[in-house]
Amino acid sequence: MKVALFIPCLNEHFFAETSINMVKVLRHLNIEVEYVEDQTCCGQPAFNSGYVNEVKPLAEKYIKLFADHDYIIAPSGSCVSMVKNHYGGLDLPQNVKKTYERLKSKIYEFSEFLVDVLNLEKIDAQFQHKITFHDSCHALRELFIKDQPRKLINMIKGIQLIEMNESDSCCGFGGTFSYKYADVSIAMVARKCENIVSSEAEFCVGVDSSCLMNIDGYLKKNNPNIKTLHIADLLAKSMNL
Repeated sequence: MKVALFIPCLNEHFFAETSINMVKVLRHLNIEVEYVEDQTCCGQPAFNSGYVNEVKPLAEKYIKLFADHDYIIAPSGSCVSMVKNHYGGLDLPQNVKKTYERLKSKIYEFSEFLVDVLNLEKIDAQFQHKITFHDSCHALRELFIKDQPRKLINMIKGIQLIEMNESDSCCGFGGTFSYKYADVSIAMVARKCENIVSSEAEFCVGVDSSCLMNIDGYLKKNNPNIKTLHIADLLAKSMNL
């Protein structure tokens, strides 16, 4: 099996290690990976800020670049959701729309791919720590990803998954929301981190680097002993990759 890698902007520029760890895990599972050259931003920041027309060239380029691949895998629920759920509402040329209809069923968030496509049931992994899990908004509400990462976590020997209160509440990031409405955003991430601390976990795991970046920033200032881990980083670490 061969998959195409879709690496979101945030991962490329700030969390490259997470993307590398995703590749390590995929290769360890005998999946051939290909990085698609010339890929750019999927357009989510502009789209969420109301610049819908400006997103169309990005969407057209994305669709043409990835159209011929059987599977497209990304370490981000929010960017996968942008392509899978929101490109369809753009005023794209008819031929591009037809291509998109074929493409949207082939794109997956990383944990979703491992569980729902590979049907992974067992891994040789160990991580002797207490963790809790943050359900990010786009992954949960738009892609319906909830059980998949938890199934992967529970495959790891020695790990203790402790569900925090309100695991599905927003962390307050929301891209531009976090600086347009900074006071609200800070209050939201504070509440999220209070729930993380109350769980007594050592790590907070998630499927979106953007959420984890926001959570990690607050934790470093207030509870530096608790760390954040992307699901790809957790798997690579626990599998000694």
